[in-house]
Amino acid sequence: MHSLSQRRKVYDRTLRGLLYLCAGITCAVLIFFIGYIFYQGLGSLSWELLSSQTSYISDTIGILPNILNTLYIIFLTMLIVLPLGVGAAIYLTEYASNQKVVSTIAFAAETLSGIPSILFGLVGMLFFQQLFGLKAGILAGGLTLVIMILPIIIRTTQESLNTVPQSYREGALALGAGKWRVVRTVVLPNALDGIVTGCILAVGRIVGESAALLFTAGFGLELNSFLTSLQSSSATLTVALYVYANERGESGVAFAIAAVLMLLVFLINFSASLVGKKLKRKAG
Repeated sequence: MHSLSQRRKVYDRTLRGLLYLCAGITCAVLIFFIGYIFYQGLGSLSWELLSSQTSYISDTIGILPNILNTLYIIFLTMLIVLPLGVGAAIYLTEYASNQKVVSTIAFAAETLSGIPSILFGLVGMLFFQQLFGLKAGILAGGLTLVIMILPIIIRTTQESLNTVPQSYREGALALGAGKWRVVRTVVLPNALDGIVTGCILAVGRIVGESAALLFTAGFGLELNSFLTSLQSSSATLTVALYVYANERGESGVAFAIAAVLMLLVFLINFSASLVGKKLKRKAG
């Protein structure tokens, strides 16, 4: 008996050590990755790079149009996908009674989330540009990203809604609240953390996407307004990174764009977390 207890202790300590080792390696790789990008990129960052546009006449490089295009496509995509994804998740979790339909939609969402992004870009180009006649730009790229991001929003929102205890719903219904009032005032506030997490994952996918946008948003490096960029070729930061790294051989600019991307993702995630906390505090 004593020998068995000793084996279990050794086994637990070994597994705990392996867990700490894996966590340490993961953190070390992440820190090295981030540090290397900033080390290579911050030296090439300048106010001129951030505040101007690329001009082949004066031989200057600027990524201001790419920063704005990235913000444009985040805004447009989230404006469309957030109501669709959250609404679909609420219907599937709270209203749908046919479990076969629910399981079919869940299977379709999981399948869509595993399809390579290059295929979404090809389908988006054929569907939105050739079939519907849209030009390469933020609109075609945003609609393509909506299809890509929708499964993430649906699945994360569903999982978050399922974590809300059933007793909360039953208690609100017993007090005379209607179904929609229960969902709006009880279920959604308690599921807000998961919904915000899904939004953060979706924004990260949007910011880091390049393959699909190469086909749909285009390579344009000119400075356009939001309305103009909807139907004109507009490169996001990831597409610009590809252009400067592969087409023009500007590795310093590519690393600078990578550093800007990481800072942008951090700011967006931090802002989303603050907004989620304020909304949850207000709802509570």
